[in-house]
Amino acid sequence: MNVAAADIAAPLPRHKTVPVKVGNITVGGGAPIVVQSMTNTDTADVESTAQQVAALARAGSEIVRITVDRDEAAAAVPHIKERLLRMGVTAPIVGDFHYIGHKLLTDHPACAEALDKYRINPGNVGFKEKKDRQFGAIIEMALKHGKPVRIGANWGSLDQALLTHLMDENAKLAKPADMRAVTREAMVQSTLMSAARAEEMGMPRSRIILSAKVSAVQDLIAVYIELARRSDYAIHLGLTEAGMGSKGIVASSAAMGILLQQGIGDTVRVSLTPEPGGDRTLEVKVAQELLQTMGFRVFVPLVAACPGCGRTTSTTFQELAREIQDFIHASMPEWKTRYPGVESLNVAVMGCIVNGPGESKHADIGISLPGTGEQPAAPVFIDGKKAMTLRGPTVAADFKNIVVDYIERRYGMGGGRTAAE
Repeated sequence: MNVAAADIAAPLPRHKTVPVKVGNITVGGGAPIVVQSMTNTDTADVESTAQQVAALARAGSEIVRITVDRDEAAAAVPHIKERLLRMGVTAPIVGDFHYIGHKLLTDHPACAEALDKYRINPGNVGFKEKKDRQFGAIIEMALKHGKPVRIGANWGSLDQALLTHLMDENAKLAKPADMRAVTREAMVQSTLMSAARAEEMGMPRSRIILSAKVSAVQDLIAVYIELARRSDYAIHLGLTEAGMGSKGIVASSAAMGILLQQGIGDTVRVSLTPEPGGDRTLEVKVAQELLQTMGFRVFVPLVAACPGCGRTTSTTFQELAREIQDFIHASMPEWKTRYPGVESLNVAVMGCIVNGPGESKHADIGISLPGTGEQPAAPVFIDGKKAMTLRGPTVAADFKNIVVDYIERRYGMGGGRTAAE
């Protein structure tokens, strides 16, 4: 079967979901897809947790989740929120509850009030006769304080009673499904049944977000497609236990990219295992780049650069591409306020004459550096036209100045465009 190019040129329409207000952020209902992250500090340590939340928020995390696992952590939450507000950080804070969330929220009303959302795992709220009671207690606290909830099933802590029941029912069939399919169905049912229970208690759909996280790409795709098919709740995407480094980045991008292309997902988190002492904000950067490269959001100007080959034995273009990209990222906090719309800028740093001039013409501003054996000249293209040629040892510094001048002219309030444009 042949598929027309137009059929795959754009993502499917967004799955229609009920909008949910989380602090100052709207999730679902057609709102821009939201980037989330989570701290890995001990929440009882107010200062370190507040600092990491602030770092994640500055990196672009629009919602930040923190672990609330014991009394000391719950008692620290209002102080963390107060510290963040003094720092000017307004990103909503989500409390991640397991096992004793009902008790912590009841015993620490200041924590319940300070949080902007509660995350509940239906497989970890209690067992047997305690499950409904303890899940209900969390929902009651959310209703009392006017907070939304994320009901998030997880492959690693799935409701075993439900899974056993579905396995038994499956075994009676003439053609039983495989165990993975039954487990996926248990994930979907656990999530939807818990959401229905919350609604029965008075929680409106406009305060419920669902997630069903697994660690295998194909399973995640299958679970979320089914979850979206059966409901109109706002949906949070994330591949749990994605892993470290390139493995985690590739797995998360592959799974969530397919779902986003199908219109599924209102908020995302890339759950990367950081290197020892590594930068936690990497997961925010990856989530932003996933959404931007797929065309769903615009966060920072894009820098296109060729991969290099035997025609580019000089490292000049690599060094310049890195320098320009680092310069843009470092400048963005200020640029966002001074230059409305600068996020849409496209810059190209190319390494030789083969594709360099053409790629540079496609960018807003681009430079084609000389490759091996080429004349020591670097033409600069602005808005598709050759504007000048740079030569000599100051090419990098000269091009950076040209980029700054271009931004000032194009996006500056005193330049050729206004904020309204």
